[in-house]
Amino acid sequence: MMSKNPNLTLTGPDLAALLCSRVCHDVISPVGAINNGLELLDEGGADADAMDLIRTSALNASVRLKFARLAFGASGSVGASIDTGEAERAAKDFAAAEKKTEVVWTGPRAIIAKNRVKLLLNLFLVAYSSIPRGGQIDITLENPEFDAKFTLVAKGKLMRLPPKFVEISTGEIEEAIDAHTIQPYYAVLLAEECGMKLGHSASAEEIVFTAEVIPA
Repeated sequence: MMSKNPNLTLTGPDLAALLCSRVCHDVISPVGAINNGLELLDEGGADADAMDLIRTSALNASVRLKFARLAFGASGSVGASIDTGEAERAAKDFAAAEKKTEVVWTGPRAIIAKNRVKLLLNLFLVAYSSIPRGGQIDITLENPEFDAKFTLVAKGKLMRLPPKFVEISTGEIEEAIDAHTIQPYYAVLLAEECGMKLGHSASAEEIVFTAEVIPA
């Protein structure tokens, strides 16, 4: 049994409010771009350009909302399970919408506890943020239904371990959690809820994130 992380101190209402802010932040840009495209059409601007902007932005907003539903939402009743195939599709669509990162997914498809799927997707977001200029993320699931282990390997031209994730998971929080840092906080919280231990390492070639079930 691992000891409780002393950094996980947010109340339920504060956690909910910050996660809502995060989701709004993620979708406000593409929704705003849709608005801009419609204004272009209203002004008689270049129809092809306006429609292209609207299509691209609508897809981006849709992908982000579908991802958020799985990564942050309840996704069904308490105790529900989720198909890892849904998580794979959400991660690949998320990356494809921005067209800068390739996702390679390896492992058996399974129906597993929703918090494990949410943890996996939140670790994906942490890995995604570690290669801001894009690259490749290899995601491997081992024995996902039982003594699960998730391994995410990020490779890119510019790589960095997300400092807030490191701080929350293995250090001491220096500044209050806000809407920008709630996501790595939530990833660490989910790991504790799942009874899974997080790990990370970095080299010149890659950054590796792991989550594995702690033996009883």
